[in-house]
Amino acid sequence: MHAHLRAARRLTGALAIALPALLTACTADPPPRAPLSTADPLPTGADANAARDELAGLAAAAQDRHLTATYTLTTADGPDRRIAVTSANDGSWRVDVPGWGRGGTVDVSLAATADGLFQCALPSAGRTEPPSCVRLGDRDDAVPRKLDPRVEHPFTDWLEVLTDRRAPLAVSPATPPDGIDGQCYSVDSTSASLNAPLDAGIYCYRPDGTPTGVRAAFGTLKLAGEPAAAPATVQLAGPVTEGEPVGREAPTEGASPETH
Repeated sequence: MHAHLRAARRLTGALAIALPALLTACTADPPPRAPLSTADPLPTGADANAARDELAGLAAAAQDRHLTATYTLTTADGPDRRIAVTSANDGSWRVDVPGWGRGGTVDVSLAATADGLFQCALPSAGRTEPPSCVRLGDRDDAVPRKLDPRVEHPFTDWLEVLTDRRAPLAVSPATPPDGIDGQCYSVDSTSASLNAPLDAGIYCYRPDGTPTGVRAAFGTLKLAGEPAAAPATVQLAGPVTEGEPVGREAPTEGASPETH
């Protein structure tokens, strides 16, 4: 009898020790899983906020970074082109885009000065006339969609979006694309609206705010050489006329060409 009692007590003690361990094993949080692939969700919480803050700071520096610079534009549907960007000390700006108008045969220039927003047509393969400009609106107006090369936005209004913490953006660090230096960030819109505040893509800057590259829907811009000092203000490429702005599409056969 005593032997049976001792055996029962030993069994009860063993169960008393094992049961809490079993309960702990059942209720403990599982170890964090390792990321399965690069398709895992972007950083959230503190990491995402830190990336957003860093990019906002660099974009703010870019707003104050006045310069003259050249960028190489690479697209999927044509040869590389050289984009000239001027951000003047008075806040005016100018971006020259070769091979954009009339089916890629006319070089154009967009500029915003104290007098307004302008498109200028430059002498080029499809246009032998001297340069001339057309006023598109007030200085802060948007470039009409059918006249918009889009490459000017990373140096102008998209900087305002990147500095606005209320803008619906998801930001995470990114590896610099080939040939681009600086700190790079992947930016996407979190808005369901068709009118996203900017193009999703990769945006890169040096610590002083110099934009070194952008990869977006219009193609890839890469800084070509070191920027030069900014002028006091930008100059339009030619006189302002009453002509029509240059469109993107090539003129159809038999149609009268633009007058400027």
